[in-house]
Amino acid sequence: MSPLDFDRVVDRRGTDSNKWHKFPADVLPLWVADMDFPSPPAVVRALRERVEHGFFGYLSERNDLPEVVAERLAKRYGWRVSPEAVVTLPGVIAGFNQALRALTAPGEGLLIQTPVYPPILRAYGNHGLRRDEHALTGDGDGRYGVDLAAFAASIRDTTRAFLLCNPHNPVGRLFGRAELEGMAQACLRRNLWIIADEIHCDLLLDGRTHTPIASLAPEIEQRTITLMAPSKTFNLPGLKCAVGVIPNATLRERFVAAAADLVPKINVLGYTAAVTAYREGDAWLEALLAYLKDNRDFLVRQVRATLPGVTIAPPEATYLAWLDCRGSAAAGRDPYTFFLERAKVALNDGVAFGPGGAGFVRLNFGCPRPLLTEALERMRTALG
Repeated sequence: MSPLDFDRVVDRRGTDSNKWHKFPADVLPLWVADMDFPSPPAVVRALRERVEHGFFGYLSERNDLPEVVAERLAKRYGWRVSPEAVVTLPGVIAGFNQALRALTAPGEGLLIQTPVYPPILRAYGNHGLRRDEHALTGDGDGRYGVDLAAFAASIRDTTRAFLLCNPHNPVGRLFGRAELEGMAQACLRRNLWIIADEIHCDLLLDGRTHTPIASLAPEIEQRTITLMAPSKTFNLPGLKCAVGVIPNATLRERFVAAAADLVPKINVLGYTAAVTAYREGDAWLEALLAYLKDNRDFLVRQVRATLPGVTIAPPEATYLAWLDCRGSAAAGRDPYTFFLERAKVALNDGVAFGPGGAGFVRLNFGCPRPLLTEALERMRTALG
């Protein structure tokens, strides 16, 4: 697929899209992590063939998705795992909640890094845990990093697990090897489990390479549950299919047992889409990444040139940008409401991402350039 195909604007307002249904028709939605691009043609074709089959009974136990995932991990990251290490799941959020159910007890602590994706921020409350926080450190240019000494100091005697988000949502960082090793070693010293949400691992900009934290060393791998999915990469979130990669057989057994009929199985269409996307979608993905990089660069230029008082650090991964509006005309009120009411542009409110989020908004640039251009022009006009 040519990158030019991503310029095509598809009207989704008449569909059941939550992204386009939530706000009035005069609002441009650049909020939830749902791209405004059709999924890869190979996936659409495979789903059409599966639907025409006409039967949607229970899915049999199959090995093709675990095998495809294991091959992909070896090819893309040099991380070799057995297909038996791959567990299918209905989603990454379900996965990290299942992991917490397996590995923690009420009253214990869960370490997270703020600001962070809201389901991670509130996961502790689903299991009666205490939320232990490590604040990511922003530099003068808005780029965030990990203060490893502060990270280690955030671990308490009762902390049992660390829930990592890498690439990070919302700040767009792809943590480097030194940061990952430092965090992992701190967790090992205190016997923490590592639960790694790596759902955005394929959405890397500027030719970067993702390092699964579990791949750093065998002793780290043995204490880590890695969660991945094709949903963000290939725009398939509504089909509910993800995987957990758990090489430690004992840990894997604990994880699977924690489902206890509470976590639903993946559906047959989600499975079909996932296998096809991983087998046949990489050419489409490369074109997508080129387009997202151009969108990211355009966004950064326009924010810096036309949105006075708004700052942005170029995201290293994901299609989500973290805009600091604290120095702008939107600072007198929360910027989410300011841009929604004044610009008719729906973004994500930074407050929803926890400590460090006030005064920020998250913008989804995974959309055709004409939509992004119009949204930024509306925001420029609103700021006067």
